[in-house]
Amino acid sequence: MTLRKKKILAISSAGGHWTQLLRLSPAFGEHDVAYATVTDAYRPEVDTARYYVIPDATLHSKFRLALLGLNVLLLLLKERPDIIVSTGAAPGFFALFFGKKLFRARTIWLDSVANARVMSLSGQKVKPYADLWLTQWPSVASPDGPFYKGAVL
Repeated sequence: MTLRKKKILAISSAGGHWTQLLRLSPAFGEHDVAYATVTDAYRPEVDTARYYVIPDATLHSKFRLALLGLNVLLLLLKERPDIIVSTGAAPGFFALFFGKKLFRARTIWLDSVANARVMSLSGQKVKPYADLWLTQWPSVASPDGPFYKGAVL
């Protein structure tokens, strides 16, 4: 019996979020993976995988945040992933929110290792849309989630 290749969307903000997302890539195995982040600078890091640049946004710019949400929705319409994996911030929140609500994708949130005391704001907001909700710190984990399964340092 052979398993069908899954379509995975791996999405995050730049910097440490992106670095941690790439460290998860061996877990994606032979599946069909597309990557999305907020800069074109990381394209060489994913070899020949499909790569998308989406707008960057913060809570301080409602217009850019709305633009980001629209871009993520359009990306999901194009890719139609079975699984969405994110290590954080606004791009990941929008991907898990729309992916779960509209596409019934399986969703995984791994909060940034930088959040050693509490779950990030995006991580807190994404809880209802994450099938697997993870922290990289045992002290942040709880029996109802987020769960600790290790770190991707």
